[in-house]
Amino acid sequence: MYELKVEGAFEAAHQIEGYPGKCARLHGHNWVVEAVVRGRVLDDLGMLIDFKTVKGLLADVLDRFDHRYLNELAPFSEGIHPTAEHLARVIYEELAAREPLAAAKAVRLAAVTVWESPKSSVTYAPDEDDDR
Repeated sequence: MYELKVEGAFEAAHQIEGYPGKCARLHGHNWVVEAVVRGRVLDDLGMLIDFKTVKGLLADVLDRFDHRYLNELAPFSEGIHPTAEHLARVIYEELAAREPLAAAKAVRLAAVTVWESPKSSVTYAPDEDDDR
């Protein structure tokens, strides 16, 4: 099994309404996001998938969050708190839906990790036993 990892980053503000502490107030983070792609089969060049491809897809997904107030963006504007946990799942779902990852048979998006600080992160991975 091969595992490819790429990182991206964006800056954004949010607040967790109802949180019993400082996070209830408006604040920002320099978010770092890692995407993990897994697969067993390499192409004719010996690559699982080109790093450049995955970096570009991740950058496209993160662009909609950059320098924004997350609470104003869907799905967070629709009653979902913009926690790191929810953000990791939303980024995972948006990235997994992008071509060529959505149609790939030899690779799959395995997980997305979101750091809201250098020492605090959360990882989202779907419940799947289907390792390709």
